[in-house]
Amino acid sequence: MSNSRTDRPDPPAARYPRPALAWYVCLILLLAYILSFLDRTIVSLLVIPIEHDLHINDTEVSLLQGFSFAIFYALLGLPVARLVDARSRRLVVAAGILVWSLMTAGCGLTARFWQLFLVRVGVGAGEAALLPGANSLLADYFPPQRRGLALGVFATGIFLGSGAALIIGGLVIRALGTAPVTLPLLGQFHPWQVVFLVVGLPGILVAALMLTIREPPRLGTLGRGAATGRGLPLAEVAAYMGANRLTLCCHTFGFTFLAFTSYAASAWIPTMFVREYGWSAAEVGIRFGLVALVIGPVGSVAGGWLCDRLEGQGRRDGKLRVGLIAALGTILPGVAFPLAGNAAAALALVVPFFFFVSFVWGIAPAALQELLPNQMRGLGTAIYTGVLNLVALGGGPTSVAVLADYGLGGPAKLNLAIAIVVPISALLAVLLFRIGLAPYRATLARLDALRAAA
Repeated sequence: MSNSRTDRPDPPAARYPRPALAWYVCLILLLAYILSFLDRTIVSLLVIPIEHDLHINDTEVSLLQGFSFAIFYALLGLPVARLVDARSRRLVVAAGILVWSLMTAGCGLTARFWQLFLVRVGVGAGEAALLPGANSLLADYFPPQRRGLALGVFATGIFLGSGAALIIGGLVIRALGTAPVTLPLLGQFHPWQVVFLVVGLPGILVAALMLTIREPPRLGTLGRGAATGRGLPLAEVAAYMGANRLTLCCHTFGFTFLAFTSYAASAWIPTMFVREYGWSAAEVGIRFGLVALVIGPVGSVAGGWLCDRLEGQGRRDGKLRVGLIAALGTILPGVAFPLAGNAAAALALVVPFFFFVSFVWGIAPAALQELLPNQMRGLGTAIYTGVLNLVALGGGPTSVAVLADYGLGGPAKLNLAIAIVVPISALLAVLLFRIGLAPYRATLARLDALRAAA
């Protein structure tokens, strides 16, 4: 890419919006992220009643948990990202929130597997707007030295949303029991259908809140894309990504396999506790939900803090190093908690597992913000999240279900399947992060040279 079209150096902190305004925007985006994970996670608590009422098995439920959501998320990610890179990011994100919230509520109106599958596809279509838009906005609201913490705080939405889904779902199930529920004007519903309605509709308010923030200037852009409003030409984007393909591949697939570890385990932990230890769905939702609600945000903020500390000490590959630490940290607890033998030990071992997998959810997109010029950030984030969702979310839950159903003897072997899948995917992440350290530093050095010449 020619020097005339690359990023200028990151502007001084004085050119960024006021910190109070930046943190307000971060809070709104955090609320949206909480809702997105609440809406996508709630299925994991409802496996058994959905299987019973729709007459389906674990493998089919796994398609609702992962593949149905991931397929359209990935397909819409690239065109949505082009809008993010050239148009109003706040409007794109607000529209996405509205779509996925209505689709989540729509899950409560379905009565067949194929209907629920298609509406879950719509949830993924709406959520495709959030990460590219949010990460691009935060990169223009926070200077580089504060970006790691901001994205770490934003990433706590994963665990706040997942925890809230389990707790709210558990409380609603406990309140409703197992008998059909009659809603005014709407008719009779199964309790799991009511749960979808309860968690879906609040997103309409968050979509409205997105309209209260302003679109910030795109700092550090240059070239035709800035002038035309169309973003950089795709050929130029492809040339830059091709020149840095090893860095970007190690980043994307390293974080993807770590996410595979997380999704494969998280999708089936509630069902494992019900089948192995006789817990009710309400008990699992409240207890496991509290673990996700407390430990996840602690790990996410700790990962962002550790990253900023490493980079403050001169380790420019700090984000990948934090990924490497996280992947190594998940292996032992990830094998131990499914095989613990009693409920208390299993729940205790879930704590360190969640702590380490939560390290990187803010780090991975933060790395892309420094690896890519401004006008490629939306598209680059969409490619990353598309791969992550297709491979990790689309394959993680299904890999456990298929291994248990067809390789190990049936649903009773769900815990063993988790104990096999988790360390394999974590070790692949370790390998990719280790390979990627030197190329990561080289890409940053090349960007420094381009910016100095601009």
